[in-house]
Formats: sequence, structure tokens, C-alpha cells
Amino acid sequence: MSLFTDSTSRTHSSPADWIHAHCDGGSRGNPGPSGFGAVIIDSTGQPLAELSEFLGIRTNNFAEYSGLLAVLEWTIKNRYTHLKVVSDSELMVKQIQGKYKVNSPDLRPLWQQARQRIAQLDGFEIAHALRHKNKEADALANQAMDRGASRPTVIAARPSASRRVSKGPHPPVERIEPVEPKAHPAAPAMLRGFTQKGVIQILGGATLPDGIFVKIIRE
Repeated sequence: MSLFTDSTSRTHSSPADWIHAHCDGGSRGNPGPSGFGAVIIDSTGQPLAELSEFLGIRTNNFAEYSGLLAVLEWTIKNRYTHLKVVSDSELMVKQIQGKYKVNSPDLRPLWQQARQRIAQLDGFEIAHALRHKNKEADALANQAMDRGASRPTVIAARPSASRRVSKGPHPPVERIEPVEPKAHPAAPAMLRGFTQKGVIQILGGATLPDGIFVKIIRE
């Protein structure tokens, strides 16, 4: 079954049969904290759903595919049969359309899931749009990333350690707590001495700790 033929060539659907979705995904760091957002409306422009989820530490392309998969899942669960999707990810759109190969081993399973879900619909179309035409979905994706970034960090108790690791459902975030610098003893008054066979001899029987730099001045 072709996924991208004109809708009338597969079914005799009317415009009222179609729902429309804008989806977007993002990652701050790529990979980094990531999330997706999507807006779904009916044929008259009335909102049906807003989807937004924090994904943890993922790549930008993983987040883009996650947004599409969420839209497809919502569509199928709510028994809609015709879906038009707009995304600002040219890579994902052209991979779904079959114009680009899916070489990434991380993206291929997501592409296969998307194809399987698309096959359950009677009509499906996907198109690329520039980011400024996908503002609502982009805002929801950023809200998801903001939520993930604002989650409180739970620190495991380690009484004598200054290096601690958070625990939780997402990849651990390492936090380095500041360590108070050790106080060094006050520097003594200037010491005097002389060199003998290449060795510094300190007058008065004083000794220098290891690691001290000295400045030798001829007198």
C-alpha cells in the first residue's frame, strides 16, 4: 500500500474525514535533554489534543520521530482513519516518504514503528514546513524539555563523599558539590641559607616541606 498517494486514490474520503497534526521534537545538546510536542486539530480547525513529553537524554532526530509516533498512536487509539502531519524535520519527513534512506541503527526501529502505524490508517500524508510555521508544536516541545530540566535532583546519601550521583528514571546527572579548600599554614619569615655541592642548606636547622619553590639570590 502506498503511503503517499492522493487521498482519493485510496478511499473516497471527504475533507471532514481528515485530522491534522503539527509535531516537533528537540534536544538541547544533541544528545541532551529532549522532548516532543504536537498539536492535533480536526478538519474545521478545532483542537483535539496537545501532546508533550520529556524523553530524557536523546538526540534531536529521536525526539522528532517520537513526536510523530505519539501523533500516530493518538490517532489510532481515538479511531481516526485519515491523518495529515506537518513537521519541520526534513530528514524525518523524507525518510517517511521514502525519499531518504534510513541508515542510522537508532532511527530505523522508529521508522519501522511509524510505517506499521501508518499502515493501519486509511489515509496518511506528511509534509515538511519551516520552523516558523510549526510554532505551537515547537513551543510544546520546549515546554517538555523545560519540565525535564526543572525536575528536582535526588541525591544518594554518601556521608563522606563530595562527589554524588542523582538517582531516578532518567539517565543519572552527576553533580559535583564544592569542597572547602584546605587551609595552608601561614608562610614563615624569610629563611636564609647557602648552597653546598648543589644542595641548599638552611641556616638554623630549619627544613622545607616537599613541593616548596625557592628563589636563590647571590649575596
